[in-house]
Formats: sequence, C-alpha cells, structure tokens
Amino acid sequence: MSHLHISEEVQQALAENRPVIALESTLITHGLPYPHNRDTALSMEKAAREGGAVPATIAVLKGQITVGISEDDVERLAQTSSEDVRKCSRRDLPIAVGLGEDGATTVAGTMIVANMAGIKVFATGGIGGVHRGHPFDVSADLIELGRTPVAVVCGGAKSILDLPLTMETLETQGVPVLGYQTDELPAFFSRSSGLRVDVRVDGPVQVASIIKAANELKAQHGILITVPVPAEEAISDELAESAIQQATEEADTQGIHGKDVTPFVLGRVLEITEGQSMKANVALLRNNAFVAAQIAAELSQPVTI
Repeated sequence: MSHLHISEEVQQALAENRPVIALESTLITHGLPYPHNRDTALSMEKAAREGGAVPATIAVLKGQITVGISEDDVERLAQTSSEDVRKCSRRDLPIAVGLGEDGATTVAGTMIVANMAGIKVFATGGIGGVHRGHPFDVSADLIELGRTPVAVVCGGAKSILDLPLTMETLETQGVPVLGYQTDELPAFFSRSSGLRVDVRVDGPVQVASIIKAANELKAQHGILITVPVPAEEAISDELAESAIQQATEEADTQGIHGKDVTPFVLGRVLEITEGQSMKANVALLRNNAFVAAQIAAELSQPVTI
C-alpha cells in the first residue's frame, strides 16, 4: 500500500515474529501539554521495550500513514498546535492522507492501521464511550472494537463517560471485556467502577490464549483488556467522580459538545484535582504499554505440540 509506511525496525520484528505493540498518537497532539506529551509518548515506548516488545507509535505524517514514527517525529508533533493536526478516526484517515496532512490516530484509527500492518496488540490510556447525558453520542472506538480484530490494552473507558451504557454498547458489539487482575471494570483515574467485567485474567498467558482462540475462530472483533491504574497514582473514587460531575456540568452549561467535550472535561478535571489526574493518566499509560508488551511477547511464542 503506497500510503502505508512501516519503519525498518517494526517491519523486521514483524517478519521475524517478534513482539510488537501499537501505540496511538492523539496523546501527543490532543491529550497532554508540551513537554509532558513528548515525555509520556517516549516513556511508553521505553516501557514497551522493558516489557519485551518493539513499540510502534502510529501517526499520519504529511499524508503518509506511518507505523513506528521516529523520536524526531514525536518531538515535532508534540510542539505542533492541535489545530494543525487532524484527529484521525476511521472517517478522517482518507482525508488526512488525501490532503497530505499531519494526523494523530485515535483508538479507532490506531486499531485500523495496526490491523493493516499485522500488529495484534495495542496499548492506550482509555477508550472512548457513550457520553454522560448524551446516549446518542457514541464513540467510534466502540464500533471499531466490534469490527477490527486487535487486542486493546487500556485503563477502561474514560471515567468522564457513562460507563454502564459504554459496557452495554460493547456487549452489543460483541466485544469481550477482560479485567487484568481485577473483577471490576477500572474507571481510568480510579481502580474500580462497580461494574463487572466478562472475565478476570491474572496474567499475559491467559490473555494470549484468548486472543489466539479468537484468531482461530476468525472472530472479526477486538478484545478489550482493562488494567487498573497503579495503586500509588490512583485517585479516590469520590474525588474523581466529584471532579468529573463538575466538569461535565460546566461543559453542558457552556454548550460544548461532540469531539470537544472530552478535551474540555479532561482539562477541567486536571485543574479541579490540582494535577492529580495527569499523574494518574501518565502512570496508567506507561503501565498499559508494559502489560501490552508482555501479552505480545506471549503471543509470539511458538506453538508447542
């Protein structure tokens, strides 16, 4: 495919059946302020290597879909205004490619490109979901999970969302939700939501077994592996919920809607929690990359008879 470029390191690892994990790029351009965005993206790549996998951060660079962007690319995107980088979900990829734009891939966009490249595991922070008070506003991430066979390691859906409706939508899409060393769906900034996952898994061997079974069954859907934020950086359920409710009400009052809701609410939660939410966010991103790498390493093990 002329518009798809895979870095030499990633291409060689895939050819040799060595573990590779995909990483998204919206956290660089739309998620965190500079230089936290750059440092977090690079620390996720480092965590992936520590977990035993080659990291493949995905972005669109001047119209070229790139799997495994360089450190210089990370730096450039990190310092570019978010207004000059298209946020790329499924509908946006052809626009960014066709117009030769820079684009940062969302969960959905990263899943699509990872699947094109043959990468089976992807680590992110939190997936999109159903917006609170707006049940018709359903993230494309949930639809993509229902039709693209990539395993997504995350901290659950962003807790600014309606988690019960998000879980119901995932069920409708046929997406298995795994709890990594937990029986409950994590709530992104905090470790529990009170919602039960489909099954608890206690390590990468179990996760890899489920992914392999899905591949053998030719399942055309993703698998969601939810990992609680590390305990030392977690925010209490009470503080997280209070901050989210306040920020969500402010968004409604100000008439903020659509794709602008999430960045606004996350920004206000950061202010209300006096920076605690960013610490939790960064910690879970790094941890998810490490866990995803361990899963990918297990997946790459040869089958024994």
